[in-house]
Amino acid sequence: MSTHVVSDTRTLLGRSLRHILRSPDTIITTAITPIAMLLLFVYVFGAAIDSGDGTYVNYLLPGILLITVASGIAYTSYRLFLDLQGGIFERFLSMPIARSAALWGHVLTSLVANAISVVLVVLVALLMGFRSGAGILAWLGVAGILVLFTLALTWLAVIAGLAAKSPDGAGGFAYPIIFLPFVSSAFVPTEGMPGPVRWFAQNQPVTSIVDTLRGLLTEQAVGDDAWVALAWCVGLLVLAHALAMRAYRRRFA
Repeated sequence: MSTHVVSDTRTLLGRSLRHILRSPDTIITTAITPIAMLLLFVYVFGAAIDSGDGTYVNYLLPGILLITVASGIAYTSYRLFLDLQGGIFERFLSMPIARSAALWGHVLTSLVANAISVVLVVLVALLMGFRSGAGILAWLGVAGILVLFTLALTWLAVIAGLAAKSPDGAGGFAYPIIFLPFVSSAFVPTEGMPGPVRWFAQNQPVTSIVDTLRGLLTEQAVGDDAWVALAWCVGLLVLAHALAMRAYRRRFA
């Protein structure tokens, strides 16, 4: 491995971030769309939804944050696919740069871009009335879970980007992930859902992650949800990373 892996990765990270800044479609989808959903659900549907104690924006925000991340990683796969099709990886690997830098540049770009989008969504939520009495440790817990969730989905995006045969295939894998929060506790409590739907909603990963984030932000006990959420995030991250690196080595062996 090159001793310049950090500087090489930083250079390629800057390259990918500049591509994002030059892509209005990426900015609209990853930042503007989640904010529009937040506005829509709070101001149009919020009054008709019984979310229990507290304001609906407080209830809704954790789910919107997960949708923000899920929307963002579709572009990670898409950008990786375009680089592969354009021969950029072969060119980078023929140069005296760290072999892993080309891939890590995309992974860190996903992490940075999604972090910026999440912060923007939280700022808008604050303007809409979101309030939290959570302390610094609770906020660090929220940030840590979101980072793990982002990395797990990003490595899934790497697999999709390496395996895709078309641009639509590279970005399309994210749609089921974006849909998952709609069948969870992200928008409404799961208790009112019909039997099979309720079972699925209560046992899929998004619900435990959303409930953990909501509990941390509202200073409520998170109980076993935190361990279940961590198990989902770490398990998915380890598995996706292993499969992605295997696919990467096979392609550029």
